[in-house]
Amino acid sequence: MEQIYTYGNYLSKKFGCKVYKVGINISGFTCPNIDGTAAYGGCTFCENDSFSASTNQIQELKGFHLNLHSTENPFLTKQLQQLEIQFNAISKRQKEAYGAQKFIVYFQSFTNTYAPFETLKALYEKALSFDDVVGLSIGTRSDSVTEETLDYLAELSREKEIWIEFGIQSVYDETLKKINRGHDSANIKEWITKAKERGLNVCGHLIFGLPNESKKMMLETSKQAYEWGIDSVKYHPLYVVKKTALANDFLNGSFTPISEEEYLDVLVKSIQMKPKSVSVQRVTAGIDDNSLLAPNWCRDKNTQIKNINRALKEIDLKY
Repeated sequence: MEQIYTYGNYLSKKFGCKVYKVGINISGFTCPNIDGTAAYGGCTFCENDSFSASTNQIQELKGFHLNLHSTENPFLTKQLQQLEIQFNAISKRQKEAYGAQKFIVYFQSFTNTYAPFETLKALYEKALSFDDVVGLSIGTRSDSVTEETLDYLAELSREKEIWIEFGIQSVYDETLKKINRGHDSANIKEWITKAKERGLNVCGHLIFGLPNESKKMMLETSKQAYEWGIDSVKYHPLYVVKKTALANDFLNGSFTPISEEEYLDVLVKSIQMKPKSVSVQRVTAGIDDNSLLAPNWCRDKNTQIKNINRALKEIDLKY
């Protein structure tokens, strides 16, 4: 039975040791789909408060948000401190619990290129200065990256492992409009192409179970994402949490979440379509607390992984 080529496989082969991603949440970052630049309210599945709740947000930064047009950042020193505190705490746990030896700093929550260039440069360089850090992974949106930032990341990539993670979600504009994404699929393709032209590593996030999408549509999204040249992929089922527009749709009966059976079918077929060189970073997602409304199968990750491996076993693969 063949093991799927995972991101962990890729990193251990490249660096010869255990490399872990350290997820970082920096206060003051937001999203053009929340602040009104692209849209208001965020994507329909996004519970905006959930990001800041887990960051131990520095009190002085509440209500302060950066964007591409910000002319100053009076809280940069505090953001740099926050970055260091989070990295030290998480990397220590990863060393003790999992034997981690090297680290990728993962700028995770919100849109981590959506700030003035000098702020980004300071944060990225601070992250790369920490002991045993071999690179960065930067989560963002395709409508929130500049040519200047891509050029800078390409420079860094000459000596460090640099990844940029784009939320692709779907290649169908009607779906992107339905979820209030704030940009079209042409924009995603354009900026993935620009990142690849600069030699950057790209991870694409795909969501299965978006409103009104058939299995055929979900698989077409996978197909096009692979054709655009992504180097790694994260697969997510769409689940419903409280305090979201999607929750309203679910509660009034206008949205039905994807079943586990359908998700497994699409996931397995998408993995079969995947070029072998594309690593897999995630095969599912969920949340096990009272904010989850549906589907209930997204509550237990261990059971999800067992069921995914059972489905993969039928095609002689394992995760």
